[in-house]
Amino acid sequence: MKLILTEEEQFLKDTAKNFAEERCPISHFRSLRDNNDPILWDKEIWEEMSKLGWPGILIPEEYGGSNFGITGISVILEECAKTLTPSPLFATGVLGAFAITNFGNNEQKQNYLPKIASGELTTALAIDESSHHNPANTIMDAKKDGKQFVVNGKKTFVIDGTSADLLIVLARTSGNKGEMSGLTLFLIDSNDTGIEKIKLDMADSRNYANIKFNNVNVSSQNILGDEETGGEITENILDIGRIAIAAEMLGNAEAAFETTLDYLKQRKQFGVLIGSFQALQHRAAEMFCELELTKSSVMAATKAADEGSNELQRLSSLSKTIAGETLHLVSNEAVQMHGGIGVTDEYDIGFFLKRARVTEQIFGSSKFHTERYANISGF
Repeated sequence: MKLILTEEEQFLKDTAKNFAEERCPISHFRSLRDNNDPILWDKEIWEEMSKLGWPGILIPEEYGGSNFGITGISVILEECAKTLTPSPLFATGVLGAFAITNFGNNEQKQNYLPKIASGELTTALAIDESSHHNPANTIMDAKKDGKQFVVNGKKTFVIDGTSADLLIVLARTSGNKGEMSGLTLFLIDSNDTGIEKIKLDMADSRNYANIKFNNVNVSSQNILGDEETGGEITENILDIGRIAIAAEMLGNAEAAFETTLDYLKQRKQFGVLIGSFQALQHRAAEMFCELELTKSSVMAATKAADEGSNELQRLSSLSKTIAGETLHLVSNEAVQMHGGIGVTDEYDIGFFLKRARVTEQIFGSSKFHTERYANISGF
């Protein structure tokens, strides 16, 4: 496995870098937050992303996509994360596109993929039901009633849950809490009767929602995959999502590090640049080393996904763990090295600390993935 970008992947990375810096500086993110935007992303910016083809990166060409793979979408997410670019690209272009491309039937692919690729349709993955990630603990009930199912329950911390058009929902059709068997994935229109979306005000100002389902009728034709294969399919989707969020976390950490490095080269104390203090140099060197390790682990995971490697699960958990720990370290150090102003709202560096605390928990914390990695490795 070669841990280098292809010419096409490097082009995507460069394009994303220029787009994020020119169209979505951190001031854009700040403006959406300060104006209490209901969906916390800009529809005009999303249209521009769609024209660049980003929502269709994982979608086959026959459905309007470009099929550039997980590495392709990950380098875009990494660059956009450096400016905290708000968009539904992760929830739609990664989770939704991957799920329907790989597990949807022909009718579902024809109905949804062209709309996802064009940016017309946005999606959200509704899996967890508490603050702790564990799909096996699903208790949302889906009772069969003729040719349809009646869904009742609640999903928590759904990314882009308030704005998504289509929900990919994990529900229990048999079995008990704690079992991965007996789970089924459903494609549900977010505007269906009985659905209530509750916006969450999160520390990192990203779009999250709790979603309640009260006697929501879902046709059996809206099952993603086969009935009661939802557990296995969900794990496949989540592994791709974990790699993608690790790429985002890498971008966050890189930006926080570069911002801090610039500050060390400009701020003076006692008449000298604080970057000349050896103690701070050592701490900066540690951050740099951890970032390099994170880059390698994320790229190893994206390449494994693109090549269909049987190491995917292990590398997915590894990349999520390392990226989470690196972002935790870098965001903490960045704020500390800025001193008191690091925690003031006037400075952007605090945004990365807040984003770190939330993304560390998405689809499993470092503790969750350390244990998962150990189990997969047979420890």
